Amino acid sequence: MANDDLLLRMRGVEIDGWSDERWHDIIKGVDLSLKHGEVLGLIGESGAGKSTLGLAAMGYARPGTRIKGGEIVFDGQDLRKLSERQKQRLRGSRIAYVAQSAAAAFNPAHTLLDQTTEVAVRRGQLGRKEAEAYARELYAAMDLPNPDRIGDRFPHQVSGGQLQRAMTAMAMASKPDLIIFDEPTTALDVTTQVNVLAAMRKAIEQFGTAAIYITHDLAVVAQMADRIKVLRYGEEVEEADTHTMLTAPKETYTRSLWAVRSLEKPGETSDDKILQIRNVTAAYGKVPVLKNVSIAVPRGKTVALVGESGSGKSTTARVVTGLLPPSRGEVLFDGEPLPPTLAGRSREQLRRIQMIYQMADTAMNPRQTVGEIIGRPVAFYHGASRSEVRARVAELLDLIELDESFSDRFPGELSGGQKQRICIARALAPNPDLIICDEVTSALDQIVQEGILKLLLRLQKELGVSYIFITHDIATVQAIADEVVVMYQGSVVEQGRKEEIFSPPHPDYTELLLSSVPKMEPGWLSQAIAERRQLTP
Repeated sequence: MANDDLLLRMRGVEIDGWSDERWHDIIKGVDLSLKHGEVLGLIGESGAGKSTLGLAAMGYARPGTRIKGGEIVFDGQDLRKLSERQKQRLRGSRIAYVAQSAAAAFNPAHTLLDQTTEVAVRRGQLGRKEAEAYARELYAAMDLPNPDRIGDRFPHQVSGGQLQRAMTAMAMASKPDLIIFDEPTTALDVTTQVNVLAAMRKAIEQFGTAAIYITHDLAVVAQMADRIKVLRYGEEVEEADTHTMLTAPKETYTRSLWAVRSLEKPGETSDDKILQIRNVTAAYGKVPVLKNVSIAVPRGKTVALVGESGSGKSTTARVVTGLLPPSRGEVLFDGEPLPPTLAGRSREQLRRIQMIYQMADTAMNPRQTVGEIIGRPVAFYHGASRSEVRARVAELLDLIELDESFSDRFPGELSGGQKQRICIARALAPNPDLIICDEVTSALDQIVQEGILKLLLRLQKELGVSYIFITHDIATVQAIADEVVVMYQGSVVEQGRKEEIFSPPHPDYTELLLSSVPKMEPGWLSQAIAERRQLTP
């Protein structure tokens, strides 16, 4: 690699973090290099140090962490020797960052165009008119609809996939040399993800921008990266060009990443239905969201709801839980009609239906201990004494494969996988008959996902609990579902046993979903985009 082509060189980078009143190693002497216009994929399980290393490429360390060793040289400048003001001048102009949550990256009070052009205008890189023209060019490159006018919208007026692409356009508006992409498509459904990935790659190639692409999705990195670096416990496992890494990884750990998701549950059915949704129509205000939806959940089985964002999956869950009363139709639970509103339901009806949310971070009170989080529903639904609550918490922790010492910890002291296990324990605490799992593995890496799915399958076998599993991940459906319901624009496209749904021929929309699942094959993305033009409803 010629030095004059080298944009970023990181050598012996060491980063540690403060916790338990001492410093702990996070990154342990990692090297990284990147050429102009090149894309490097950073992969590894939770806690590997991917995001920490990516942020260090900007000369930045999160609060509670520090860069304590090594060199970080960007285009000839040693970032560790620059003042904070000098580094801030580089960030947003020559080095940009695209986060996982687009919604959190935008100010809801300003238009997309104002926010896209802000940095370039304020730093004198472009005049206002020139910046706006360039922003529209970027919107077009990102395949956003009506690129000349979409910038006039506010963040809440566009879809999640459109907002993610707008965030990439915002990062590119100052014509940076380097963009750090930190899990930018994790929360997107598969059909939206394909469009976003294609737009990102097209823009990177068109504008010659180098990128570090951080992800736990191996199939995604296969479409985006020229080279892949694998991290584990803050250390490099191996690095190679994408084709070599996918076809002939050297290390056992890398091969184990490639092999996850081997579990697959055979789809089964049952005539005994714990839940029946009958001809339900529901709306937000005057906007119809569900249209004559009928779904049945067999007792002790798992029904997966799949479909892109806006298809009605989470709205169906809101109807079942009483958060959104239907305008027509009914929900039967164990053969009896459920009151349409949460307020109208008895404590016993509430106890029997529980929910696990996508973001474990925001689903738990950070000021409560794990024992308090799990123990509260035990006391509320069962009137248990303090000693009974403690005993039940210990029992539930054992059930989710965590020891009793976790009872005194706070959410901030847990890993992503541990937090989700605590949320599972909280949902199990009332002894429910049905648990609604809303994208519970989408924010987790493959290894942690596999552990959570195995746990849910074991709990179902031991406890006989039924699941509604909302997901956009077809691999997750293969792993956990007995039956599948495909939804599109508020309606059920098809439903049945998993084997039937995944066996051709498919309705056009189901075919589109299945064809949008990324494969660990370089070049798959271009082929998928070409094929989907014929399949889009």
